Amino acid sequence: MTIVVQQESPDQPSVVDFLGKADERSSALYPSESRFGSPLTALLADNVRFFVARADGKALGCGGYAVFPDGSAEMKRLFVDPDSRGQGVGFRLVQAIEAAAAQDGVRQIFLETGVKSHEALGLYRRIGFKQCGPFGSYANDPLSIFMVKSLKPA
Repeated sequence: MTIVVQQESPDQPSVVDFLGKADERSSALYPSESRFGSPLTALLADNVRFFVARADGKALGCGGYAVFPDGSAEMKRLFVDPDSRGQGVGFRLVQAIEAAAAQDGVRQIFLETGVKSHEALGLYRRIGFKQCGPFGSYANDPLSIFMVKSLKPA
């Protein structure tokens, strides 16, 4: 299977479906005050780049990043279809996000994820993300883990 990751709009049916599945999963694991997934409207903002991973045209996962005024960025809404997990889709998405962010001049990329998101935490740690404190508008939350990774300029 050849996985291709390209920048695409998040307002297409397959991506909206993924975002809904991600919200359902998050709702099952965390109370509402500890869920921070960006709504579709926020993903359509000018400072957001969004990507979809596909194989043979079928969407397998998605994710993006938002660039902050200080030149750092936050990874947003990374999600891989449950049937496609364990095949490198998440890794390929993060690679594409990091490469595009570096081309945009981003030197640090942050993320927030939940303490129960074990697969995601494993991926992030394997590819060099380090735990940090809250960033941006986030406050301490016992169910959140904040991470950061330095990017090399493109």
